[in-house]
Amino acid sequence: MTKLAAKVYIVGAGPGDPELITVKGLRVLQAADVVLFTDSLVNDALIAQAKPDAVVLKSSGMDLEQLVDCMVAHVRQGQSVARVHTGDPAVFGAIFEQIALLKQQGIEVEIIPGVSSVFAAAAVLGAELTIPNLTQTVILTRAEGRTPVPEREKLAELAAHHATIALYLSATLTKKVVRELRAADWAEETPVAVVQRATWPDQQVIRTTLGRLDEDMRQAGIRSHAMILAGWALDPSRLAEAEMYRSRLYDKTFTHGFRKGVDAP
Repeated sequence: MTKLAAKVYIVGAGPGDPELITVKGLRVLQAADVVLFTDSLVNDALIAQAKPDAVVLKSSGMDLEQLVDCMVAHVRQGQSVARVHTGDPAVFGAIFEQIALLKQQGIEVEIIPGVSSVFAAAAVLGAELTIPNLTQTVILTRAEGRTPVPEREKLAELAAHHATIALYLSATLTKKVVRELRAADWAEETPVAVVQRATWPDQQVIRTTLGRLDEDMRQAGIRSHAMILAGWALDPSRLAEAEMYRSRLYDKTFTHGFRKGVDAP
């Protein structure tokens, strides 16, 4: 890759497996003069692919101002900075506040997306989250903990749609999750799947139900780094009923610009 511009590249590292970074993200990582990474979440095997003379810094001990001051100082020295986040930085990545302060300092920022843990978890489970005739919506959110959520985004309000729900940052709040989904009239037998550290060698998977969620997670000792997926799209038994959930896209009677339809019998 040609020499990078002196600016900040916010790079999504993916969920854990070092091969799940994008081609562009890897190229930036390998060419950056400075690599500032979320060491508590990003795989060291990925960071090891930085160029030999790169300055590699861990961000876990830094507060926001220290992070920004570090990036600004290096860019003003004419260096490129790869700010490496876990998953995709657009979802619960805390990049908005970094970008705002960088812009105030006149620092250019480019974002390179990554694979979010929600999609890594779905892949681990072999699941499609939007199944025709069952659900066509995925809600990405979190349970309310120490950080509040807007009043209109309380989990019980969102759950009233009975769509597939993906819960980030909620592994310690399963009692609240169960309570709020019940308040939205979710059935006790609603399928729930939990994937801890998706795509890492030590990943852990639990398939359970709403009624069993808190107890099963307690028994498994899962209280961090977990994606909780809830809804009937997570029911593996639906595969046996696949005829009921076929999309129109591949129906032989469905026409589009690349295929002429066949008259239905």
